[in-house]
Parts: sequence; C-alpha cells; structure tokens
Amino acid sequence: MFTGIIAEQGQVLSVDRDGDTSATVRLHAPASTEGLALGGSIAVNGVCLTATQIDGKDFSVDVMGETLVRSTIGELAAGDSVNLERCVPAGGRLDGHVVQGHVDGVGQLVEREALGNWERLRFAVPGNLARYIAEKGSIAIDGVSLTVTAVSPAPEPEPWFEVGLIPTTLAETGLGAKTTGSRVNLEVDVLAKYTERLLAFSTGAATGGTR
Repeated sequence: MFTGIIAEQGQVLSVDRDGDTSATVRLHAPASTEGLALGGSIAVNGVCLTATQIDGKDFSVDVMGETLVRSTIGELAAGDSVNLERCVPAGGRLDGHVVQGHVDGVGQLVEREALGNWERLRFAVPGNLARYIAEKGSIAIDGVSLTVTAVSPAPEPEPWFEVGLIPTTLAETGLGAKTTGSRVNLEVDVLAKYTERLLAFSTGAATGGTR
C-alpha cells in the first residue's frame, strides 16, 4: 500500500521492451534504493512494481502487458523523470490517502492555469472512470495524492476533473512539468470501486439475479 506522498524524482536509465507483452525498466533513484530489497514494492508514476534487480543506486522492474496497456509506463524513455514512492510500513503515517498502485486508466491534461503561487489543472478522464471521481474526494495522479476541486456535470460526454497544486507539489513531483496534452496515470478511490461492486451484487440478489 502507498499514500501518494512522493519521496523522490527518479530517472529512467533504459527501457527494454518485448513488443507489447512486457518490458524491463531500469531507474536511477539514490533515495528510494536505500534499504530496498529484491522483491520490494515501489510505485513508479503511481504503478506498483516489484524491484527485480538492485545495483547500488539503480534498480530494475519488470512490467507485464496489462500494465503497459493500462498505464503510461510503456511510454517512458531514457532520461524521463518519474515519481517514486516506497510502500508504507506497518504503523506508518497515512499522510495522503489509501493508494494501491493499481492504475485504473490514463487521463490527459487539457487546461493549466497559474493562480498566484498555485496552479489549477484540468484533466480529461475516461468515461468509465468519471463516476468514481467526486468533488473533495481523493485521486492519485501519477502516484500523487490530490484532492479533487471540481468535476464535470453528470452525465457529460467528455468528462473532466480539476485539482489544485501547491508550490511544494509543483516543485517536488513530475506534475510541475506537465504540459497540455500530457498523459497521466489515474487511480480512483478504491472505496468507490468496492462500493459499486457490492451494490451490484446486492441489486442482483434483490431481483433474483445469480449470486
């Protein structure tokens, strides 16, 4: 489990792809590799991955086809910066919100506005995810825990949501460098997904559906 509080900006050293089926990504991360063991979990731009090789301040992760399809990991190239977070230890502080590192889909930055020392960002979101995003709810964008400040009306043929970024977030995460058109990994609140699933089963049982 993660909290969406980014610890470090790592750098992609190489991406070795085997078509659309898998990839191995090697990263340089001086802070994140400290105490990292083989098999340890680490979130890369919000995607929970497993450290398969550690070499000093560098580590590698293997990425399967499902992850390449669901996230922007397959778009990474040598020299790119990525948000990194180690999994939260038992008893650790939950400073952000519950983030699993299970990306639900990809959004796109469509508007960016500077408002004093903070910025407003609007993201287009896939239609199948819009129902899980609520004003003042939590969302993880490239692994960054943020509060939703506005959402598009429902139903909306081209749904969107907005967040506000304070100077610290702009400076210490990759969101500060995003430009209009940039694609980002999105993870919606897991509680919303489980609630919908439970309600679906309850409705089916009430109407004589198959359990």
